[in-house]
Amino acid sequence: MSTKDRRPERHGGTDKPQSDRVRLFGIHAVAAALANPSRDIFRLRLTDNAEHRLEAALRARGVKVERVHPRDLDKLLGADTVHQGAFLEASALPDISLDAAAAAAIAGGPLIVLDQVTDPHNVGAIIRSAAVFGAAGLVMTRRNAPELSGVLAKAASGALEHVPVALVTNLARAMEELAEHGLQRIGLDGEADGLIEDADLAGPLALILGSEGRGLRRLTRESCDRLCRIGATGAIASLNVSNAAAVAMHTVSLRRRQKHRL
Repeated sequence: MSTKDRRPERHGGTDKPQSDRVRLFGIHAVAAALANPSRDIFRLRLTDNAEHRLEAALRARGVKVERVHPRDLDKLLGADTVHQGAFLEASALPDISLDAAAAAAIAGGPLIVLDQVTDPHNVGAIIRSAAVFGAAGLVMTRRNAPELSGVLAKAASGALEHVPVALVTNLARAMEELAEHGLQRIGLDGEADGLIEDADLAGPLALILGSEGRGLRRLTRESCDRLCRIGATGAIASLNVSNAAAVAMHTVSLRRRQKHRL
């Protein structure tokens, strides 16, 4: 969406979130959203310190700021929220189609598919790693997945603006469609026999990760072309899902860089 096509920026209004808008907080999440022309800005509240830290982003966007005290944001967002003095109410980002996500994986990095990973901290961390390692995008179900705002956006540290997300209704069907597009589907499973370090990671690829504890569901496992685990030599053999995703993405990135050097 071009800047010319966006609706006019709106300011003021109510504290109550509406269906077409999301709440974002934290310096990096707010700065990245301000820099994204696809975001309409509805309301921006900053402490003096946060306004100083966001000076460049504010100057570039030309946004009206409501100055507040930290306690005002504590009251609005909850005393335990790490808001860093920055709160933004903005339009939600559009999700992309599964076809577009598959096309991006064919053209570049791996697609990350999450099977009912519900913790927003973990999903945000995965999105951040996806931005670092050049993943093509993220696929999640519309249900049993966290909202793309708030805690998730804070954990993503601005990466939510750079990693496209496809939301699907039926994950097993979505994985069939990825296969139809020619993507190899590798499921991460701590009990698998093969190691991802030994897998063929060339060509269009989808990395499938399951929820904490439960892991991949049966239909998801059966939809994978192969199951792999991450090689571990320490006293503890398992990683949480966000760390596992980061290691898997780094493994793919490293393997492909090595191949290009040959």
